[in-house]
Amino acid sequence: MGEFVPAKEEIDEVIKWCEKRREETKRVSLMEPNPFRERFGWTFRFPFIEINMPLERANKHNLVYDPTTKTLWQFLNGDWRKIEPDFTIE
Repeated sequence: MGEFVPAKEEIDEVIKWCEKRREETKRVSLMEPNPFRERFGWTFRFPFIEINMPLERANKHNLVYDPTTKTLWQFLNGDWRKIEPDFTIE
């Protein structure tokens, strides 16, 4: 897998962690230090993960998790974009 193109399994692991943190804290929205920075190259540039933070209010330098759609978002080239998994064509 490419260093900056996430595999579906990596995205799923980050989402699972976000869901767990949300359940543990019982908070509507939260910001957590990014524990995946050293593990997944594509997450290195995000110092924090914001969970259930509206994109209009989220920090553009952080990774944002939307629990209603179970998607991760990043700010790239002036716009919020959904993080999509890498795929291979065989």
